[in-house]
Amino acid sequence: MSGVNGGNQDVDIDLGRIISAVWECKVRIIGATVIAAAVALVGTSLMKPSYKGETRLLIESRSPNLSGGEAAAQANDPLLDSLNITSQAQLLQSTDLIKRVARDLNLAKLKEFDPAAQSMFPDPLVLIGLKQDPMKLDPEDRVIQEFRDKLQVYPVENSRVIAIEFSSHDPKLAADIPNKMAEAYLRIQSGAKLDTHSETAKWLEPEIASLTQRVKDAEKKVADYRSSNGLFQTTETNSFSTQQLNDISTELARVRGERANAEARAENVRNALKAGRAPDSLGDVVGSQVIQRLKEAEANLQAQISDQSTSLLEGHPRLKGLRAQLAGIRQQIESETKKILGSLDSEAEVSRIRERQLMAQLNGLKADSAKAGEEEVGLRALEREAAAQRQLLETYLARYREATSRLEGNSSPADARVVSRAVEPSEPYFPKIIPIVIVVSLVTFIFGCLIVIIVELFSGRALRPSGVRAGEDDALADAAPAAPLAVHQMQAEAQRFDRPEQVREGSRIAAATSQAKAEEEFAKSVASRETKEEAAAGAESDDRGFTIDSVAHYLQRYDIPVAIGISPGGDEGSTATVMLAREIASRGRTVVLVDMTGSACPTRLMAENPKLPGITDLLCGETAFGDAIHPDRLSDAHIIPHGASDPARAMRGVDRLTMIIDALADAYDLVLIECGPAEIAGISRLTRNAMAEIVLSVPGFSDEDVAKLVTDFEEAGYSNLLVMAETGDRHSPKSRRRRAA
Repeated sequence: MSGVNGGNQDVDIDLGRIISAVWECKVRIIGATVIAAAVALVGTSLMKPSYKGETRLLIESRSPNLSGGEAAAQANDPLLDSLNITSQAQLLQSTDLIKRVARDLNLAKLKEFDPAAQSMFPDPLVLIGLKQDPMKLDPEDRVIQEFRDKLQVYPVENSRVIAIEFSSHDPKLAADIPNKMAEAYLRIQSGAKLDTHSETAKWLEPEIASLTQRVKDAEKKVADYRSSNGLFQTTETNSFSTQQLNDISTELARVRGERANAEARAENVRNALKAGRAPDSLGDVVGSQVIQRLKEAEANLQAQISDQSTSLLEGHPRLKGLRAQLAGIRQQIESETKKILGSLDSEAEVSRIRERQLMAQLNGLKADSAKAGEEEVGLRALEREAAAQRQLLETYLARYREATSRLEGNSSPADARVVSRAVEPSEPYFPKIIPIVIVVSLVTFIFGCLIVIIVELFSGRALRPSGVRAGEDDALADAAPAAPLAVHQMQAEAQRFDRPEQVREGSRIAAATSQAKAEEEFAKSVASRETKEEAAAGAESDDRGFTIDSVAHYLQRYDIPVAIGISPGGDEGSTATVMLAREIASRGRTVVLVDMTGSACPTRLMAENPKLPGITDLLCGETAFGDAIHPDRLSDAHIIPHGASDPARAMRGVDRLTMIIDALADAYDLVLIECGPAEIAGISRLTRNAMAEIVLSVPGFSDEDVAKLVTDFEEAGYSNLLVMAETGDRHSPKSRRRRAA
């Protein structure tokens, strides 16, 4: 919203005037743009071109794998993370590396890298003390400083690649310097590895010699302790006493088995003899050679007896002799069987004696073994010490061999390699003549337009009063003062344009005073006009006093947020209020009309459907706030209809009306409340807002009736009164209804 306080008026920017001013100065702006483009073209053409070369390094582990298998991670391999890549990028910008490259390429003799020494004229900034004299620095420091200004080293995002960029006026140097920096960096990295291996080898040599002697001493202690305590080793894991104990245990088990076997065989033979079984059924007896020969002789004799018994009688001497021999052989077999039993008993007894001897030896060895176990505790401690010293010696020897094998120059490559070498550029990267000329031209053109716009704004030519439509200022400025107004027109002018309290109060009762007093009040109002718009608006019409246009102009000019319409004449006055809302909307202001009448005349004239939810529904809480606002069917104004709820019930929630009006005032330029033929006492709840104006819509009323109404309202304490009464045929009641519909 825009409004006036005192004599100050809000203004808007006139875009049409600004565009016209820029168009009027088009020759100057275009001329300045052309001159700036020409200067930029000449300047960039005279600049010495700069060329840029780029070399890229890939950071990776390059430790050689000589084992032939899969390469294992070395303890001194670099950790290839983002921090390491950034650290390597900083190393590429180190002073030592730059010095080495500058010396190799002899950059100190080039004017590009030492301009202070090659310049014939002193630097003006140095003469006035704003800059340090570069000649006070060493030539090498000046070269390094200039070198850093032309160097750019950065890690490529999401990779282990580092880019080295260098700019120079010489395309050959632009390519050679990044390549030289990469080579120097690789040499430094390789040399650092060689230094590490050399220092490792130098440190390991005395350590290995000392450790060798300690290993010898530890092994000698083990041998002396073993010999002094008789802890001789038969194998790597067994001692002599342990081996003896094992052997005797094995022999004892064997002897016990033999004894048991001999006793079992003897018992078997004894049982067979007691039972009277044939000896030839025993395995030990049958296996005897003597028994076998006796058995053969017995078989021959039995055969002879059988053969002779067929031809000789039983008492024959020959048969008797053969039977006597057979009995003798059987006695021999029995005797031999007893001898075998005796030998088995003797064998079992020998085994029992051997078992007792072995048990005695075993008990002695057990005592010796227990003693040796106690002595082996100390031996194992000495052996552990010797083993630890030996293992450390072997580790040192392996590292020493590895370090000495990598002392050659090519055996320790740097953990990086060149993946892209810089080539001599064919085109300069600066200056880019065409882009520079285009940018300078655009900047000059835009800057020229901005200067014209700023001048127009500060001069006030691009500003117009707020709320006045385009083209209206010129019409008001060119309008000439008209003839003197009639008395009732003077009163309307005073009511429309004079905000001072004494003038507004005089205008409220002008209809009831004399013509001379009205003329005096009008003279005061004319004297207080501040703009051409007021004089032109006052002289523009001859019969617009108390008209809808006058009231709309007043409400717009003073940015009245809330106006209350009172229509003592009923629907005819409400129709005029509807026309007032449409007139304000046609002037580009946002306006909403609240229908508080009993007849719902504004709702019938503006709403598409008289049954739409409205103010009574809001007061009863039966509809949402946004659902109660509807557009006018013939203009850009909005309306809150009368509503379909019970008015008596709605009036019980009239306390919410003030909150609704305040919310509408925040969203609209003007809230127009039409109350119809309301009594003075009934509008007290609507006038809590000090900015609210009361509009008396009295079309067709006489001056006496208007004066009486104004007097009644002023006596009730309402001084902010606007009287809206149309005059003339074009504003007759029939014409008004036709326009409203």
